[in-house]
Amino acid sequence: MQQPQRRRRNVAPFVIAILVAGSLIVGLRLFIGSRDDGGGGSGGGKPANNAQPVACEGKGVRLTVAASLEKAELLRKMAADYSGRKVGGQCAEVAVTRSSGALIQALARGWDEGRDGPRPDVWSPASSSWLALLRQRAAAADTASPVSGDNPSVAKTPLVIAMPKPMAEALGWPGKKLGWSDLLELSKSSWAKYGHPEWGAFRLGKTNPNFSTSGLNATVGTYFAATGLSGDLTERNVADPGARKFVRGVEHSIVHYGDTTLTFLSNLQRADDAGTGLSYISAVAVEEKSVWDYNEGNPTGDPTTLGKHPKPKVPLVAIYPKEGTLYSDNPYAVLTTPWVDDAKRAVAADFLTYLQAAPQQKKFADHAFRSHDGKPGKLITQANGLLPAEPRSTLSPPAPNVLDKVLTSWAELRKPANVLMVIDVSGSMGAQVPDTGKSKLELAKQAAVNALTQFGPHDQVGLWMFSTQRDGDKDYLELAPIATVDNAQRGRLRSRLEGLTPDGGTGLYDTALAAYQHVQGRHSGEAINAVVFLTDGRNEDNNSLSLDGLLAGLRTEQSRESVRMFTIAYGQDADLGVLRKISEVTNAAAYDSREPGSIDQVFTAVVSNF
Repeated sequence: MQQPQRRRRNVAPFVIAILVAGSLIVGLRLFIGSRDDGGGGSGGGKPANNAQPVACEGKGVRLTVAASLEKAELLRKMAADYSGRKVGGQCAEVAVTRSSGALIQALARGWDEGRDGPRPDVWSPASSSWLALLRQRAAAADTASPVSGDNPSVAKTPLVIAMPKPMAEALGWPGKKLGWSDLLELSKSSWAKYGHPEWGAFRLGKTNPNFSTSGLNATVGTYFAATGLSGDLTERNVADPGARKFVRGVEHSIVHYGDTTLTFLSNLQRADDAGTGLSYISAVAVEEKSVWDYNEGNPTGDPTTLGKHPKPKVPLVAIYPKEGTLYSDNPYAVLTTPWVDDAKRAVAADFLTYLQAAPQQKKFADHAFRSHDGKPGKLITQANGLLPAEPRSTLSPPAPNVLDKVLTSWAELRKPANVLMVIDVSGSMGAQVPDTGKSKLELAKQAAVNALTQFGPHDQVGLWMFSTQRDGDKDYLELAPIATVDNAQRGRLRSRLEGLTPDGGTGLYDTALAAYQHVQGRHSGEAINAVVFLTDGRNEDNNSLSLDGLLAGLRTEQSRESVRMFTIAYGQDADLGVLRKISEVTNAAAYDSREPGSIDQVFTAVVSNF
């Protein structure tokens, strides 16, 4: 992500720049794991080049395929088996890289290897929507499109609403048709209506549609549900007051957003381990494949971690919205760029044939993908929480201009945020970051200022700084109270951020608990209540409460009203383990910015939770 236009203003450039749907940011690793639940990636930096086949010893034709992360490992293994074949009399090698959000920008402007890294020859995001958006951007820039209109699928998986099996059965699964309208009705009452008051209120998990394919498809699906259409969604439909009311109702039942479904599924796994899964979340919009991954004890979907965690006590099942659903079709787009010559096009065509052949399609099926023509494999069974005869109704993706209106409308209708940003200003934040000409604090300030544009007029945001003894014996100091993000508050926050200077130690524990309690005291039942907590170190206040005391305090407070604490481990010296524990106990996510230069992308990902 290279300084994208933020979503609250002109959504189209922001979407096109970073909405390649769902991978974690290159240079940023979500500390609880790494998985892309959608497309080419939501982050910046140069594409990762993790696989380097040597089958041709540098003498053949080398094809680079940039793939969405949820299938990148599978494709990498297939590419290793494929490499060494003869195509047109030449030895063929295929290298699979993980595509990032920077890819769509780099392709649209012509690709500069010095800036953008190794050039891909084929792009396989999770959804064809991203290819359409790339074509639209190229047309807007009056440049030739780097992708054509013919992009076959290599595997498919539909969007579903994943729900703990007892909850789904209480609603009538698998016999009863269920959908977004049922969830909207449930969100207006509670599980008591279905004989289970112990489950409390209905809680929906949904990813941010500006980052995730599942979030995008779910948002589009709710508009189709609201209008009763199955295709040809128009800008007029999106603007309809009744449709907007329906979508607002669904959005306001969510617990928080996120850049990937990993946050929800990993938190659910931890809750299930503790026997409290049914109290964490009632439903989450994910791809069908993710339900199987979770039920195998592998919520990240990483093939290398499959079998390393027990299966959940309470499995998930897939609800296929009765109003219809969309597929992630995993297109295979050979780029129409000058560096893709005839030899590479021949290898690309041959590798596509290889991927669509029965042995490779079986490998996709062995990880709960459907075939390239949508046929379910042996894992798509009711015993696994999946229904092979579904989805009976599929939706046609809207045109790019309508998609833009959907996202603009979502920004207006989404659940608002009530957030406190807490920034470490200890002396170590003054350290210079190599190759940037700036200190860690200067980069963090810039990232926080940039992130302000992601908040809208319905959000409330405040700011604290902390080190040691900033306000008498307190390690923290309020710089701007939590207030509605109007022009005055936005200017106040920017001014306070720009004025931060480094000094003192790191009073982590006292500040973390105080910040959590502060937001809880201003808790709103109609908002996402959260703390964004950035630090580059570990607790250095010898007079503070202990880590056990902090976690105990958070657990006690968490039992009353839900506040989520999203932490950012900034730099190599940050206490990753402690920050992870803080986020886990509050059912949030910890983000790891090992490279300080990635902090702008990190902040963007964190704020996507709101």
